[in-house]
Amino acid sequence: MAKEAYVGVDLGGTNILAAVVDKKGKILGEFKCKTEGERGASGVTEQMVGAILAAIKKAGMRKKNIAGIGIGVPGPVHPQEGIVVCCANLGPTWNRYPLREEVGRRIGLQVAVDNDVNVGALGEYLYGAGRGTKDMLAIFVGTGIGGGIILNGKLRSGARDSAGEVGHMVILADGPVCGCGEKGHAEALASRTAIERDIRLALASGQPSIIPQLMEETGHTVMSAGIIGDAFDAGDEPTREAVRRAQYYLGILISACVNLLDPEIVVVGGGMLERMGEPYLELVRRVAEQHYINKAEAARVRIVRATLGDHSGVLGAAALARERLAQ
Repeated sequence: MAKEAYVGVDLGGTNILAAVVDKKGKILGEFKCKTEGERGASGVTEQMVGAILAAIKKAGMRKKNIAGIGIGVPGPVHPQEGIVVCCANLGPTWNRYPLREEVGRRIGLQVAVDNDVNVGALGEYLYGAGRGTKDMLAIFVGTGIGGGIILNGKLRSGARDSAGEVGHMVILADGPVCGCGEKGHAEALASRTAIERDIRLALASGQPSIIPQLMEETGHTVMSAGIIGDAFDAGDEPTREAVRRAQYYLGILISACVNLLDPEIVVVGGGMLERMGEPYLELVRRVAEQHYINKAEAARVRIVRATLGDHSGVLGAAALARERLAQ
């Protein structure tokens, strides 16, 4: 039987999602499991292999039907060698970890590896909001901010495989400290983490808010996008102020990217956008367009929501395998 499908894997800090995808982008079978990061790189690799085999079984296929595997990793990667540089959320055992070699050895299939945001961007470009374009920027807003760049129909990796790190562009000199330790990065100003920090500062100053009640009711110690969204919808003023500030700085970030790349479309996804929906982008668009150097036909640069949700990563990873692995 011909090799008729690829497996895409989205490796996350909490979960692993594997999906068998045909050449038209249709998901034929998928499997999700816990990452179990405490087991280290080798243990997580075993989890990943198990998820891949389970997805193949759910698709009603065998390994001989699979042309290759693509994996998106939450950290910097050397894609040519298939080596993970590091995964901050998964621990030091991932430093310089030869993921392509390890998965290939254990499962007996060819493997391609890249950064998870890059493969998410590729998924949206081929099957989601970016279909039909040639130049696209994807920005995913969650705990942090990541980006992926498509130029002339190709994923742009950069000379050091570091292109698309828009979350670490400086947009407010001497601004808040980012998780990477530097000041004023977009991630420190427009991510869910930034919103949570600003709300906590408001609470510490004595401003009334329903956030503590919502967190107590849900048992959460971190302000999820759901909690922030519920407080925003309820008119909670500290939350609304923090969210508006994040929207403003996301608009500033997008304007800087548009002034540099002039893409046809900017696709914005991630947990905050999935919870807050289309209204979240209204202020973002206004701010971005205000700061375009070329304001003529500004609306031609479309700023839109991602459409694939959790499947952007696996669809993009499968496409990555199809593009990079020899048939």
